[in-house]
Amino acid sequence: MPTFSRRTLFAGTAAGAIALSTTSTAQAAIGIDDRVNWGAYLGGLDPVWQNMPTTFYQGPFLGNGGLGAAVYRIGTKLAFKIGDSRVRDHQGTGGTNFGNARLPIGYFTLNTTGNVTDVDLRLSLHNAELTGTVTTANGVLNLSAYVHAERDVLVVTATVKSGNEKVAWTFTPSKARSPRLDFKPAPDGLKTNPDPKVSGTTCTQDLVAGGQTVTKWQIQNNTFYATVAHTFPDKTANAKATQTLSEATTNPLLRKEHTDWWNAFYPKSFVSVADTRMESFYWIQLYKLASATRRDKPVLGTCGPWLEPTPWPGTWWNLNVQLEYWILNATNHKELDSLSYSLEKERDNLIANVPSQYRGDSMGIARTTQEDLRGNVAQPGADGDPECGNLLWALHNAYLTYRHSMDDAKLRDFVFPSLRRAVNYHLHFLTKDSKGVYHLPKTFSPEYASTKDCNYDLALLHWGCRTLIAINQRLGLNDPLLSKWRDVMDNLTKPPQDSTQGFWIGADVKLTKSHRHYSHLLWFYPLYELDVTTNSANRTALTTSLKHWLSFTGAQQGYTFTGSGSMYALLGDGDKARGQLVTLLDKYVQPNTMYKESGPVIETPLSGAQTMHDMLVQSWGGIVRVFPAVPAAWASVTLHNVRTEGAFEISAVRKGGKTQWIRVKSLAGEPLRLHPGNLAGPFDVRELPSGNSVPFQQNADGTLTVTLAKNAEVVIITKGTNPELAVEPAGSNSKRYWGLP
Repeated sequence: MPTFSRRTLFAGTAAGAIALSTTSTAQAAIGIDDRVNWGAYLGGLDPVWQNMPTTFYQGPFLGNGGLGAAVYRIGTKLAFKIGDSRVRDHQGTGGTNFGNARLPIGYFTLNTTGNVTDVDLRLSLHNAELTGTVTTANGVLNLSAYVHAERDVLVVTATVKSGNEKVAWTFTPSKARSPRLDFKPAPDGLKTNPDPKVSGTTCTQDLVAGGQTVTKWQIQNNTFYATVAHTFPDKTANAKATQTLSEATTNPLLRKEHTDWWNAFYPKSFVSVADTRMESFYWIQLYKLASATRRDKPVLGTCGPWLEPTPWPGTWWNLNVQLEYWILNATNHKELDSLSYSLEKERDNLIANVPSQYRGDSMGIARTTQEDLRGNVAQPGADGDPECGNLLWALHNAYLTYRHSMDDAKLRDFVFPSLRRAVNYHLHFLTKDSKGVYHLPKTFSPEYASTKDCNYDLALLHWGCRTLIAINQRLGLNDPLLSKWRDVMDNLTKPPQDSTQGFWIGADVKLTKSHRHYSHLLWFYPLYELDVTTNSANRTALTTSLKHWLSFTGAQQGYTFTGSGSMYALLGDGDKARGQLVTLLDKYVQPNTMYKESGPVIETPLSGAQTMHDMLVQSWGGIVRVFPAVPAAWASVTLHNVRTEGAFEISAVRKGGKTQWIRVKSLAGEPLRLHPGNLAGPFDVRELPSGNSVPFQQNADGTLTVTLAKNAEVVIITKGTNPELAVEPAGSNSKRYWGLP
């Protein structure tokens, strides 16, 4: 066997540490040496503020998936603007954007005697805590602030460091009105909620539709505590808020609970590239997602829990939701999957969303909803712009989550029956022509136009039928619709396209103007229904489509560049993929890594982190691809416990542009077919921790087939080499890029 460096086996590669033999290298246990000092590593990536943030897009943000706080100057003082993803109206009139809209709450002002003249603040990603100093005309304050990881309470400590400054807190409530009203007129019948009422340290906002929001605060030993509670239809928010504050202010372990949660959050996976700006951006996105949602919280809206002026005070289902959640799979963070949780929980509402005659076997969702997922879906062929494929795309996310866990119980009880109904809705409207080819009536391709045989719906329907067939086979269901799904797969019309423009919007509409959305290209990404790695015609179609789509520049937005970046990664072009991300960061991403169009839109930076994943590890079509599209600029890369489809955890190191070793752990015992990137052959596969040789098959396409039992793990190296199996940052991080350094 090769002379491996002897390493203690740390948690993450096997349960417990295994003692090393000191007598014979051949007998020594081998494993991954995890050298990441998380506090120091993330500390080098923290955003900092050495200038006062004056907008939401510049300032620090805190959150726990429900309660959120954005920190920036309002007037001449530092303020904590409060938001909560559960606070909304319940009138119904005007739907998501008006009568059911997310509602603003208000802001707390750090009410100093002197105006703020300077700040020196740092958002610790590791501890999810803002710390530093605030300088005013009358002195300097020490400041620390966090939103508790699991309790709905904002905790801020402000003490005088020097001078004669004094600290007080004031609350300025916002009117409970839809932010959409600043962009569009009110629909008929929309009622005005009463003004909020402040009494002492309590603000009560009653709603005309019933229910209420209560904001409550307390100061104790220089520490400020605040909470928000929303109840509907009852008015018990005050009691709920009172209890939350009481439990927080009497809990001596409050901060420890908070930091323990966050310190345990990050090590579930590790991604490091020798590009400090991009690496810091990546980890801030993980912090952002965990601040914005949790499994048992509402499905993520367009702005997360931080409600700012926006025409979109709800959840959007024609791209936003899908992009928001992709990064949780590779990073091992199923505790953030409020999307799958919501789709499963609100099954009855999804059924009620389709016209009554289809509720026996179908379900769907509209473009926009709140957390209850209520929003009637249009009928294919209907007047206007019938947007019909959104639930199928959302269920693709749920299926990806399954594929990364291989939890067959979840597949059987949730994914399969939901996908079956979503596909059924489209099957009701398919028609066959004289040649036996299936066609769809007019549907809407998001952000562009309505057309027959819309590529958006065709791609999703094709994926849905193929996936139902695969699930049927895996679970041995012998479903009566199996023959129908096969018939659709075999006879569905081909994607409308031509050789000069690539993919059209649909049979009746070509792409003739700038279009930010890649709805017409879902065939390629993220569905991977057309393989561009083995089929030259598909590869040409994608490259032609990308060139034509990106040639129109007037309407491009941030997610144009994350989507195209992932498609370049699919093509194996890491340099172009990185170029798209650089454009994203240069042109669209704000100082605190938020993103805006007419208001905050959270999905785009989150999907930028997924584009990085797509450059480093891909898993589709039954193949795990390691380092498939690494740009030349990223000569050094380290991965650890990055999860893929098939429930494999991948660790790998790249140095000097060359792959050094790859470690694979199987969490489910699924068949492994892996492309080792540019790891030089001939290959050697060794079991961990024993070091025993493991048989494998090398295939003509460059992949390796390895049989692994559940919880078994192996390392793949170049035969005869002695790689150091160490996980550590790919480069040093010293320069600050995010915040206002």
